[in-house]
Amino acid sequence: MLKLLFICMLSLLQALPSEVFFGGQRQHVQGIAYDSSEDCMYMSFTSRFVKVDMQGNLIASIDRIQGHLGAMTFDQGSRRVYASLECKDDEIGAGIAKTLGTQAVGRSDSHFYIAIIDVDKLDRPGVDPEDNDVFRTVCLNKVMEDYSATVQTADGPREHRYGCSGIDGVAIAPAAGKAGKSGKDYLYVAYGIYSDNSREDNDYQILHRYSLPELDRLARTVRFGELHSSGPAKPGKEYFVHTGNTSYGVQNLAYDPHTRCLFLAVYPGRKPQYPNYKLFAVSLENKAFKAPLKGGDATLKLQFPLRSDGALTDSDSGTSGWRFPYGSTGLCPLGGGLWYISENGKNAEGEFCRARLYRWVGRPDAAFEKNSSL
Repeated sequence: MLKLLFICMLSLLQALPSEVFFGGQRQHVQGIAYDSSEDCMYMSFTSRFVKVDMQGNLIASIDRIQGHLGAMTFDQGSRRVYASLECKDDEIGAGIAKTLGTQAVGRSDSHFYIAIIDVDKLDRPGVDPEDNDVFRTVCLNKVMEDYSATVQTADGPREHRYGCSGIDGVAIAPAAGKAGKSGKDYLYVAYGIYSDNSREDNDYQILHRYSLPELDRLARTVRFGELHSSGPAKPGKEYFVHTGNTSYGVQNLAYDPHTRCLFLAVYPGRKPQYPNYKLFAVSLENKAFKAPLKGGDATLKLQFPLRSDGALTDSDSGTSGWRFPYGSTGLCPLGGGLWYISENGKNAEGEFCRARLYRWVGRPDAAFEKNSSL
């Protein structure tokens, strides 16, 4: 049986194109996912969700999404895409409202959701997401609480607990200490973190872990102009990863069964005491440890150490990572060390995504290498 599965996977991987290009979009790509059953890709372009074939031809889409649709992950079993969705009052939210011609969200009305997209019901371009089971949302209330909070820090009062700007990266992965073992998977959701060199409590990436069945049960259909709060009061687990401050936190999060690691792609930070890497990884083979946060809350918090094997390590800050230039607009592990990674850009037709095939090599000078042929 295992031999047959290996042969099937090898056959599939040999058929994968070296890149999938899709362009002509108004807003830049935020995340990508590959559907092996349908041999297609899903992409989010901030307020548009598309399904394309592996030649880059549009198959279906949702063209009008209220809010910032960000990173995504695909669950092959349930046939659902899970993506971060922000409806908030800052400059990002205002820019999206202007683009869509909708009313901007006020501070007190900022909401953060996981969008759950039933891809088998997405059957044509221009599907209407309102009152439609193809597109449901579930509210993450703890994120709203941290985003709205004003807290007392070692550097004085600051808005947004831990520098929380909302959410972005999402990934389906096993519980810590269960990687490679049979068991249920969870949805991990990463905070966005504002860039701010004047505080120390924003030097961590924050990952929340949620039950997939609970999210599905509490999800609701959407109606433009209405922001619901149906969702869990708090995550099942909260983890901290010390990376140094980054610009808007984890842009893309992905779990790779090949390395049994969560990969965190970020826009690099600006604090001079950190190396400001663009890519980090944490292993889920081991359980998290409890310790106080540096420069912040003295209570014990669950934390993941950064993977240092095959990475650059800064001796002064103790952080490890890579300077790999891509991943912040899309990370998609395929298995066996192969990935599709988004290389975004803009041309005369508009914004585009070039999802290029890469192979994991895990060296300090190169996390990935381009894989043009197999």
